[in-house]
Amino acid sequence: MAGKNSRVIVRIREMILHGELAPGERVREVELASKLGVSRTPVRESLPILAQEGVLTQLDTRGFVVRAFTPQEIMDAIDVRGVLEGLAARMLAEQGPPRRLIQSLHECLREGDEIFAKRHLVESDEARYGEMNKQFHSFIVQGAGSKVIAEAIERNGRIPFAAAHAIAFDKVDLPGMYASLSYAHRQHHAIVNALEYGEGERVAALMYEHAYGTKASINMNRKTWRVGPDEDDTSAAKQDPTNILQS
Repeated sequence: MAGKNSRVIVRIREMILHGELAPGERVREVELASKLGVSRTPVRESLPILAQEGVLTQLDTRGFVVRAFTPQEIMDAIDVRGVLEGLAARMLAEQGPPRRLIQSLHECLREGDEIFAKRHLVESDEARYGEMNKQFHSFIVQGAGSKVIAEAIERNGRIPFAAAHAIAFDKVDLPGMYASLSYAHRQHHAIVNALEYGEGERVAALMYEHAYGTKASINMNRKTWRVGPDEDDTSAAKQDPTNILQS
């Protein structure tokens, strides 16, 4: 998925993240398309994808509503992703990654290098980085050849903002976002280096640290945390302000 749909998906994620779309609120295609300045088609095509990510829930009567979620769900899911991806990377390193896979990972590195070479971020970098990051993580997970790990990561990715590609930018602090994502991309380089040298334990640690960096960079406004069925506004307000980006 590329182009306009990618940008629409990122923008809807941001709207949910920042409370513009409230938990339990029905997502109306016409209104959303008007707010985003696009036709209904990219919105309609984006909603099922966001439902797969876990940020929306599909209704039996057609349509979608915004899913409620808690900070702890996100933190736990990011930890789980780090462990599972670390295991996949270790298996891949110990097996000896195929040359074609290493070439594909280097293509991801070059794409990321181009994004950060200009020393700042622009709006289109949201979708571009997200797609590159999705491919990078997917190459490693699929390269390990474990159906069990791949399916576990897919299930875990249904927790909102837990998947590697579920990126939402903070447009108020793009310099800070540049610094965080640039650091994450330098970790990509280290991960590929460890894979090339067959360093299983090292690459597993790098993958977990890579996911941990996502947690450390979360800095969203308190009011934008989704409140789950077992929490109230008071418990949500106890959470730190956050902004979510994905490694």
